[in-house]
Amino acid sequence: MTTTNPAPAEFASLSPRTGAELARYPVHDGEQVRAAVRDAGEAAAWWDGLGFAGRRTRLGAWKKVLVAQLDRVARVVADETGKPFDDARLEVVLAIDHLDWASSHAEKVLKRRSVSPGMLMGNQAASVGYRPLGVVGVIGPWNYPIFTPMGSIVYALAAGNTVVFKPSELTPGVGHELARTLAEAVPEVGRYPLLTVLTGFGPTGAELCRAPGIGKIAFTGSAATGRRVMSACAENLVPVLMECGGKDPLIVDGDADLDAAADAAVWGGMSNAGQTCVGVERVYVVESVAGRFLEKVRETASRLQVGGAAHEGDLGPMTMPAQTDVVRRHVVDALERGGRAVVGGAESVPAEGGGISPVVLTDVPEDSVAVTEETFGPLVVINRVPDADEAVRRANATGYGLGATVFSAKRGAELAQQLRCGMVSINGVISFAGIPALPFGGVGESGFGRIHGAEGLREFARTQSIARQRFALPIAVTSFRRTARGMSTLLGLVRTRHGR
Repeated sequence: MTTTNPAPAEFASLSPRTGAELARYPVHDGEQVRAAVRDAGEAAAWWDGLGFAGRRTRLGAWKKVLVAQLDRVARVVADETGKPFDDARLEVVLAIDHLDWASSHAEKVLKRRSVSPGMLMGNQAASVGYRPLGVVGVIGPWNYPIFTPMGSIVYALAAGNTVVFKPSELTPGVGHELARTLAEAVPEVGRYPLLTVLTGFGPTGAELCRAPGIGKIAFTGSAATGRRVMSACAENLVPVLMECGGKDPLIVDGDADLDAAADAAVWGGMSNAGQTCVGVERVYVVESVAGRFLEKVRETASRLQVGGAAHEGDLGPMTMPAQTDVVRRHVVDALERGGRAVVGGAESVPAEGGGISPVVLTDVPEDSVAVTEETFGPLVVINRVPDADEAVRRANATGYGLGATVFSAKRGAELAQQLRCGMVSINGVISFAGIPALPFGGVGESGFGRIHGAEGLREFARTQSIARQRFALPIAVTSFRRTARGMSTLLGLVRTRHGR
């Protein structure tokens, strides 16, 4: 009798626009995950040994391949997410810019540096360095499937680590495009896996968190899923970087440029079908300009078209159909509790998946779920406030703390510093995400840790302090040869130096 092994489990990547199957991918199991981490660990020693210059050269080559194949990569992003092609291209452009910054600044940020040993330890040479963690696991999202995970991947690689990447099950093809382009740029990848892609669902990600040899997990997703990731990582004390959701506010002061503020509110709230963790979900506008601001938002938002199978439109369909139910619940609850529709309404949300037309609501109670919970769809709530200080108070009245936006001619910096969040844009929207030198991350329910910038490079390294004795002190202090006279001399020095 002949027996055959069962075919490995697979799943299909589907187009949000048409429902058509794009490709099929394997569901990697625990054994495959552990093997991938083990191989990545062996490659990490070679990658670290190249030094900053060797890594910079190879990451620079990857950048050139991504530039040359930008449209090809962006097409996979657009096909899997449903977003307009130009939005996908913008996402790839931003990822390329971060790749360039991380590779060119890693040495400056992470090289060993001398620090002062202080008066009491003046015989020591003291230094601080940053060593790679080894293998970094990255669990990526589906809404920005290249830009967001690359904020961890390229900074981890630049810091000397190898990466095992588990993309969302909704966008696995994007992960394979990243691995393919890196392999084209770096010939040694065939022998040394710098970026390994694992596909599957939650259990595959959980196996990655628990795999022996993982130095850190960088996660992007909901706070609820983030808690499960942290629980799995806790089993082996694996450190985590958590980039979770947001309920980001936009404040419009009385002296704001209303045209620019309205444009920012609509773009920040509706682009990518509202599926942006740092997108605008709440707007607090000062009463004196609220009427004019609302009219400008209405004019802009009402012109937007949702794309489908036949045309791209200004925004695409929901990438994850189940998210439609969340948006519908938020809209209905807000309207039932006295909110008023400025653009769209409950009829804008289809019964089953697909595209959601822009919805703008006003006069929504602050305890409505449309104000308190992350919507992650093309819904913006605009509420009036007596002044900008009240706007700040309401903006901070949430467990989330990711990004924020302030439009004000005179008080922008002052108001920004009062906001409890990780990033703020003044007189612009989401601009902080496009600046590679700025760290990106949140507080509270929005997570902890930072990607991007110098902080992002150090996030994927372990700090190592070294003290080297240059000569022996005439007074033995850290020794059993210490004498009463020596201790008296030491105390005299301390009283002279610090007791004044």
